[in-house]
Amino acid sequence: MDTSILILLISQLLLSSLPPLFSISSPHDTLTASSYLSISDVLISRNGIFSAGFHSVGENAYCFSIWFIERTSDGDLTVVWMANRDQPVNGERSKLSLLKSGNLILTDAPQFTVWSTNTKSISPLYLQLLNTGNLVLRNQSGSMNVWESFDSPTDTLLPNQPITRNSKLVSSRSHTNFSSGFYALFFDYDNVLHLLFDGEGASSMYWPDPGLISWAAGRNTWNYSATAAFNSSGYFRSSDAFKFKALDYGIGVWRRLRMDVDGNVRLYSLDEERRIWRVSWQAISQPCTIHGVCGPNAMCNYDHPGENAGRRCFCLPG
Repeated sequence: MDTSILILLISQLLLSSLPPLFSISSPHDTLTASSYLSISDVLISRNGIFSAGFHSVGENAYCFSIWFIERTSDGDLTVVWMANRDQPVNGERSKLSLLKSGNLILTDAPQFTVWSTNTKSISPLYLQLLNTGNLVLRNQSGSMNVWESFDSPTDTLLPNQPITRNSKLVSSRSHTNFSSGFYALFFDYDNVLHLLFDGEGASSMYWPDPGLISWAAGRNTWNYSATAAFNSSGYFRSSDAFKFKALDYGIGVWRRLRMDVDGNVRLYSLDEERRIWRVSWQAISQPCTIHGVCGPNAMCNYDHPGENAGRRCFCLPG
């Protein structure tokens, strides 16, 4: 046999016997122990709806994220979760690694850890992107989730993803800046779901109406579960007795609840034919009641109906 052919065959045999200590190169939904994802790698849920990988948030800046694979009509990706929204990583040599110890870590180019699940396991774990958009760290039998992205939302809830006493939705700083913003949806000490403005030098709750006591606002403080979620039909229910239905209530529609940058919480429904997200519910119909919406030195008012209808911010005279 020709020597060059023999060397090639031996090389291929050695490569095929190597353990998975290198980056994945083909799309699938699972990352095994001792493997990693680099900037160019992605996980894709089996239903083809969600993808997880490094999302560009600036020039050579990335956040490990989960998004809907199909782009909207304007070409944008709809991101539903971020691991390191406040500390993007470099685009070169950054990676997400699942260690033998069971810890999932995100490292920047200089190889320092910027985010971690802080998990440990004696037996091997694997990371899987589910059809629900939930990224889970599981034992080998798949019987237990050691960690899941649904427990630590950023600004978005997906169907059947709960918000609890231990989690909250925090808006982005702007439509182009994905770092943590000034608005939050969370359960306060009274077990009531609130909207909070937490800006520079000021902090206040504005929903439900702070001028009303809880029962007058239709809320119940005599509950201890402090949990809320919406189902696949678009029905939202909270342990404080707050509930609503999407305008297009029913199955067969992808939806997401988002803490928006303008301080309003909205439920969006996907129009798959036109590839746009439609608002099917919003918490506040009069946006001028949102605290801090015009900044510290401006007033909010409503324009007359017409071409420029809607909220308007203006500076005080003098």
